Amino acid sequence: MSERLVVIGGDAAGMSAASQARRLRKPGELEIVAFERGHFSSYSACGIPYWVGGDVPVRDALIARSPKEHRARDIDLRTRTEVTELDLPGQRVRTRDLESGTEAWTGFDKLVIATGARPSRPPLPGIDAPGVHGVQTLDDGQALIESLSRARGRRAVVVGAGYIGVEMAEALLGHGFEVTVLNRGEQPMATLDPDMGRLVHQAMDGLGIRTVGSSAVTGILTGDDGRVRAVTTDTGEFPADVVVLGMGVVPETTLARAAGLPLGAYGGLLTDLSMRVRGQENVWAGGDCVEVLDLVSGKERHVPLGTHANKHGQVIGSNVGGDYATFPGVVGTAVSKVCDLEIARTGLREKDARAAGLQYVTVTVESTSRAGYYPGAAPMTVKMLAERRSGRLLGVQIVGREGAAKRVDIAAVALTAGMTVERMTALDLGYAPPFSPVWDPVLVAARKAVAAVRAAG
Repeated sequence: MSERLVVIGGDAAGMSAASQARRLRKPGELEIVAFERGHFSSYSACGIPYWVGGDVPVRDALIARSPKEHRARDIDLRTRTEVTELDLPGQRVRTRDLESGTEAWTGFDKLVIATGARPSRPPLPGIDAPGVHGVQTLDDGQALIESLSRARGRRAVVVGAGYIGVEMAEALLGHGFEVTVLNRGEQPMATLDPDMGRLVHQAMDGLGIRTVGSSAVTGILTGDDGRVRAVTTDTGEFPADVVVLGMGVVPETTLARAAGLPLGAYGGLLTDLSMRVRGQENVWAGGDCVEVLDLVSGKERHVPLGTHANKHGQVIGSNVGGDYATFPGVVGTAVSKVCDLEIARTGLREKDARAAGLQYVTVTVESTSRAGYYPGAAPMTVKMLAERRSGRLLGVQIVGREGAAKRVDIAAVALTAGMTVERMTALDLGYAPPFSPVWDPVLVAARKAVAAVRAAG
């Protein structure tokens, strides 16, 4: 008999799961129905700042597979359809057509929850005023582009200095706006330690982006026409013709919570290694709505990245399709940039190591992306954390110019393998003057970390 797979969410995790299950099961064996409340499917939300900034010329370049293409592969993808209720005992979901308002129930044999994450949007006065934009979907990106063209002046305020915040600051700068970034923390990029975030702060100032730290937003002021005119904080008022919210995201688990499914400390769904929701036989979850195991700290954490979401989908689709796969966890690798400054991190920050009860040493080295004598060599700062007694690598942060960010992959592999910093020093990395100094900056940091571990006893 044919089974029905219902997928909630038409982006990375959901449609990767649907596509993988379709490869493994024939249409007559498995019916696949997917619900997506937006207009688009399988697109790169990470690419939206670069589309807004003009690096990506057209919106559709961010779309990996359209709803029409999914339907051509025997996946019944229904866009502009929102799932409003889960009936797990009855194995069905309630949906509402957002165009017509029609509601219906759809039964399932297997269910995939891939509801993603929602932008943090505190209930501040004026937060929903025209000219105030979140940047989570392609529709959001289109609305922002149109708002930039209608803006009365050229003053933009970005609220939040995480990945989206700094990337949107660059995009707005490219549109000729005077950009101010407001950040609750002392330094931008809270995913870095403050000493490394300070390097990002200095670079942003050098680019003409005003960064204001230790500043909590208290409201949005509007003009007589109702549009935004300023952002107020506990430290002052900042004029604005456009405001972009970049305060991070939280797991979108409203449906899951109402259905009584298990959630973690960050509000994300908890799954086993097969991405099956804990305590459920026929329910899987993946993408930005789940928490995953941090392989370094051994704790669950919420890491909303497209790389993980696609992997989750592949694992889910394999298991739903009758094959077998697992997702072991993450080490927390991420890269970003603001203009020509590259920013990377993997593993634990100092505060993460302390929270995990780990004793550690830190080292910071200054190096260059190429041999110092080779044209184009650019500065790079590498910070490394190692466990105090064992010398196990705990984390790496890198801030530098061309060629800096992707070096973090060396550390990501070392973390995944559980390597010590001493073992890292023997890694056989590629070398030629146009690509690296004879001692790669990451290995220089590892050598210094070995000395620090020994000195710490």
